[in-house]
Amino acid sequence: MYPTKTLREKIRLFLIILIPILITQVSMYAMNFFDTIMSGKAGAADLAGVAIGSSLWVPVQMGVVGILMAMSPIVAQLTGAKEADKIPFTVQQGMYLSIALGILVSIVGAFLIDPILSMMDLEERVRHVAKYYIITIGLGMIPFFIYNLLRSYIDGLGHTRISMAIILISLPLNILFNYIFIFGKLGLPTFGGIGAGIASALTFVVNLLLSIWIVHYVRPFREHRIFRNFLKPDLKEWFSQLRLGIPIGFSIFFEVSIFSAVTFMLSVYSTNTIAAHQAAINFASFLYMIPLSIAMTLTISVGFEVGAKRFVDAKSYSYLGIVSGVMIAFVAGGILYIFDDQVARLYSENPEVISLTKQFLFYAIFFQFADAFGAPVQGILRGYKDVNITFWMSLVSYWLIGLPSGWIFANYTSLDAFGYWLGLIVGLSAGAITLFGRMQYLQKKMIKRSTS
Repeated sequence: MYPTKTLREKIRLFLIILIPILITQVSMYAMNFFDTIMSGKAGAADLAGVAIGSSLWVPVQMGVVGILMAMSPIVAQLTGAKEADKIPFTVQQGMYLSIALGILVSIVGAFLIDPILSMMDLEERVRHVAKYYIITIGLGMIPFFIYNLLRSYIDGLGHTRISMAIILISLPLNILFNYIFIFGKLGLPTFGGIGAGIASALTFVVNLLLSIWIVHYVRPFREHRIFRNFLKPDLKEWFSQLRLGIPIGFSIFFEVSIFSAVTFMLSVYSTNTIAAHQAAINFASFLYMIPLSIAMTLTISVGFEVGAKRFVDAKSYSYLGIVSGVMIAFVAGGILYIFDDQVARLYSENPEVISLTKQFLFYAIFFQFADAFGAPVQGILRGYKDVNITFWMSLVSYWLIGLPSGWIFANYTSLDAFGYWLGLIVGLSAGAITLFGRMQYLQKKMIKRSTS
C-alpha cells in the first residue's frame, strides 16, 4: 500500500489489490464448486449429502475465518501508521489464537454432529454422506485457520498476489484429490461425496505449507521474522484481536448461516429439491466472490488511509468500491438470466433437478444485487474497525427479518420452497440499506473530527 492523490491513482491501486484477491477468492470457492459438481456426478444423494454437510460446516468455517480476518485491518492500520515493528508479535499471537479456535470448534463439533443431523428428516445415504463429509473436512480445520490468518497478514500488507499464487497452485491439486477420492482411483475405495471432504482437508494442508514457506523465506515477509524468535502466548493480545474479530466473524456467520438455515428448512422437501437448492446457491455464491473480493480490498485500502488519518481518501475508496460492486452485479445478473439452463446442467443430469435449479437461479438474480451493494459496505466498516454495529445489524437483518419472512412466504403463499429465497432477498436488502446508513454517518463523523 502507498498514498494516492488522484482518482486515477486510486483506481489503479484498487485494481492492483483487487484482481489478485478476486482470483484468490474465486479459486478458493472453486474448491467448493468442484466438490459440489463432482459429488453430483456421483449421484443425487451424494450431492444432497454434501449440500447438508456444507450448510453446517461453511458457516462455522466462515465465522472463524471472519474472526481471523481482523488481522488485515490491524496490519493495514499499523502499516499506515508506520508501526510495522508491532506486526511480528501480532501475527504470532494470531497463529496461537487460530490453533485455539480450531481445537475449540473440533471439540464442540464432535458433540453436535449427530444430534443436529438426527433433527433433519434425511434419507440414510444423505445423512451418512453429510456426517462423514463434515468429519473428513474437519481434519484439515486447524491448517485451514492458520493459513487464513497468514493470508490476512499477507493481504494486509497489500501483497495480494502472493495469496493468489498459493491458491492457484493448490486448486488443481484439489480437483485431482476430488477425482481420486470421490470416484475411487489409484486403487482407493469409491468414497462419493465423502471424498470431497478428504480432498479439501488435504488441500488445506498444502495451502498452509506454502504460506509458511513464503512468510519464512520471501521478502518483505521474512524481514518480520514471523517464524523466528517465537514469543509465548499473550492472552491480552488474544482478547484484543478477539474484540475486533468476533463481531466480524459473527457478522459473516449470521449472513452465511441464513443460507444454511434455509437448507435445514428445505430438508422436509424431496432430495431433488435439496439438490437443486444446493446447486443454485453454489453458483450464486460463486458469483458472490466478486463483491466479497471488493469488500476485502476496501478493508485494506480504507484501513491504510484511516491508519494514516487521511479520512477523505478513505471515503473516496469507499464509493469507488460500492460503484464497482453495483456495476458488476448487472453483469452477474445477466449471466444468471441468460445461462440458467447451462448452469443447471453443470450440477445434474436429472431433469427434475435441472428444472428446479433454474427456478432457484431466477431468485438468485435479485439477492446478488443486495450482496453487491452490502458486501463492500461491510468491508469499508471493517477498514474503520467499526464492527460492533455491523454485528447487530447483521443479526437483525438476516435472522429477525430475512428468515422469518422466508418462512412466511414458504408456508403461507404458493411460492412453497422458493419463498425462502424471497426471504433471503428481503434480509440481504435490509442489511445493505442499514449498513450503508452507518457508513455515511461514520465517514461524516471522521472527516468532521479531522478538520475541527
